[in-house]
Amino acid sequence: MTLVLIDLQRIFAEPESAWAAPDFQRVVKPVQELVERFAPDVVFTRFVAPTDEPRGSWAAYYEQYPFALQPPDSYAYQLVDEFRGVPTLDKPAFGKWGPELAEAVGPGGRLVLAGVSTDCCVISTALAAVDAGMYVQVVEDACAGADEESHRKAIDIMRLYSPMLEIVTADVAGL
Repeated sequence: MTLVLIDLQRIFAEPESAWAAPDFQRVVKPVQELVERFAPDVVFTRFVAPTDEPRGSWAAYYEQYPFALQPPDSYAYQLVDEFRGVPTLDKPAFGKWGPELAEAVGPGGRLVLAGVSTDCCVISTALAAVDAGMYVQVVEDACAGADEESHRKAIDIMRLYSPMLEIVTADVAGL
């Protein structure tokens, strides 16, 4: 079983950021506990802007959010201090599922997801992994959304994917 921690970055944590998740700080402690339980089977991800010109729907997206067109080593795209210095899987996309995570999890593997934002990058990763045949647990109390209502709606949508996707709390994740 592999714990994947989605986008625990400053751009989502700091209140002055246009992308701040208001409940970000609430997830730090449960995530730290999950890291202790799952180590060394832990993957941290980062959302990063593309290094070349955004194409297709991403062009319009970055027209709306031009502040986000920063290099991957920018301050905003770094993990928060509690997780600073760990290796990351970087993707210029909401969903983090792909060949890298598939290799980390292995065939028929199980994935435990936590992080931000429940209603964007977490749900995008979870549904792609389910489509690939992975069993997924999303740790509700270790995720934060753009706001509480969006978080709740995303959790409710993911509940519809049972038994392939299970919503759990940090105290039972991985069991």
